[in-house]
Amino acid sequence: MKRVAILGSTGSIGVNALNVIREMPDLLSVFGLSAHSNSALVAEQAREFNASAVAMFDAKAGADLKTRLNGRAKHLAPGVEGLCDLASHPDVDVVLTSVVGGVGFAPLLAAIRAGKIVALANKEPMVMAGAQFMLEAERWNAKIVPVDSEPSAIFQCVQGLNPDPRAAAPLKTIKRVILTASGGAFAKYTGDLADVTPAMALKHPTWKMGRKITVDCATLMNKGFEMIEIMNLFGLRRDQVEIVIHPQSIFHSGVEFSDGSVLAQMGVPDMKLPIQYGMTYPERGHRVIEPLDLIKAGTLEFRAPDFSRFPCLALAREAALKGGGMPAVLNAADEIAVEAFIAGKIKFTDIPRVIEKTMAAYSPSGGLPGFQEVVEVDAWARAKAEEHCK
Repeated sequence: MKRVAILGSTGSIGVNALNVIREMPDLLSVFGLSAHSNSALVAEQAREFNASAVAMFDAKAGADLKTRLNGRAKHLAPGVEGLCDLASHPDVDVVLTSVVGGVGFAPLLAAIRAGKIVALANKEPMVMAGAQFMLEAERWNAKIVPVDSEPSAIFQCVQGLNPDPRAAAPLKTIKRVILTASGGAFAKYTGDLADVTPAMALKHPTWKMGRKITVDCATLMNKGFEMIEIMNLFGLRRDQVEIVIHPQSIFHSGVEFSDGSVLAQMGVPDMKLPIQYGMTYPERGHRVIEPLDLIKAGTLEFRAPDFSRFPCLALAREAALKGGGMPAVLNAADEIAVEAFIAGKIKFTDIPRVIEKTMAAYSPSGGLPGFQEVVEVDAWARAKAEEHCK
């Protein structure tokens, strides 16, 4: 029985994770839950799954949750402190982190230093300092298992080579990674992207996700983030990651090896599968999704992305090539720009402009920055991006 702590239990990933646990009571149990401010839903979840500990990021919501649960669970501190305490708790075996953005940076570090298996849906910290996190995971004997559908697919494809995906054998035999993208809300849109609204950008054709990641899918920045995440997870060069648009989201991603063979992970577009694997790793549980019917799926399409129409993807490639603190700048500027777009303060096409200007203003110090320097770069980039939004 693996005891799971879910950071972000009220979002789409967290809710799906609880759906999986509900179907696998013999293999998984809930130790702790956290969320930003939805205390009513966390209270309901905590009662159903008999959670031992809860944490609310918002202090006012935390006080409300304490009243609702009336002593049924231990209440951790609000803010990042509570998330870190839950992520590093000695009674936790698996930490599923599905919080949004850079707020997941400190909890991920806490989980790694506690030697946990981390089922990672919060890719932003791996963009900000992925190489550093992988070194830290090796030091503390922790394991990072990606939960996003495409990085999970690649992770699954390399498991037969060596238990450690960064070990020498996989690095020598991986020639190319094929990273697929659905294309987001505007994959087939032919109008002027400057005129699209937040409501239009939030209508993803395949996946039901949070607002931030849905907009990132529409700009293709999400795929740029996954590219950087995968490079860090497996120690790959930028030229070893090929991004391919695949609207059906059946071929989740694949790996080409030195002999020309390509292994792919395929399945219906349902996040419960990668979430399940992240929590049960290295074992596989029983099926919790519909089986893949290739006859019903029909034709599978693949095409190259349009870098000129979706410049966020090109900016991610630039950040990956420059390395250092630049990926942290990319991530921070994107968070600020997407927030401004959703609030109606800037246009959809302003998102890459804000990011590009912020990246251009950054003067890297050289070398691989430490965790504290990454935090400082993140804060600087957020402030600079807010200036450009105005």
